[in-house]
Amino acid sequence: MERPSYKPLAQAAISSAGCYVLDAHNPTPVRADSPAVEVMTDLSKIPVATVSLDDTLSDANQSMLLRGVRLLLVVSHDDRVRGVITTADLLGEKPVQVAQHRGIKRNELRVADVMTPVESMEVLDLGDVLRAEVGHIVATLKAVSRVQLWLSRVRTIRCCAAFSQPLRLRGNSVCTWSAMKLREPLLK
Repeated sequence: MERPSYKPLAQAAISSAGCYVLDAHNPTPVRADSPAVEVMTDLSKIPVATVSLDDTLSDANQSMLLRGVRLLLVVSHDDRVRGVITTADLLGEKPVQVAQHRGIKRNELRVADVMTPVESMEVLDLGDVLRAEVGHIVATLKAVSRVQLWLSRVRTIRCCAAFSQPLRLRGNSVCTWSAMKLREPLLK
């Protein structure tokens, strides 16, 4: 129940013995034989970072910086997922090439101009991933030369999610479920 006013909570001095950092926020180390689902974050339970088709590239970049992510789902006005945009899409050669091809300035480009549309994305089957180990995900990423994979209950994207927290797999960055995104290259 909301109250008309709230009293401030009491504060105390920190003990002279000091404070300790707990491992609560550090990701659990994983191995290649760890179940793939153990290193995934279900975005049906975690807020998804989105951007509009009509947003500028600068707006998308600012949104990524503020949210601490490197991938945004691109949504239309009715919140339907239309694609994804990554930091590589924003900061790489693609915007320059598209702007040159269209004869416009880079700052005139919109997210829709450089995103990867849903129609050109492939998905993994949920059942396959539920039976997979992290090593299978790493092998798949290497085989398709990508840093992101998408997962669906069927072979079309209905509900998306992403690898989100960096994990360690024998010195290589892996990240955390459903549409899967790696924050850093695996196995250089």
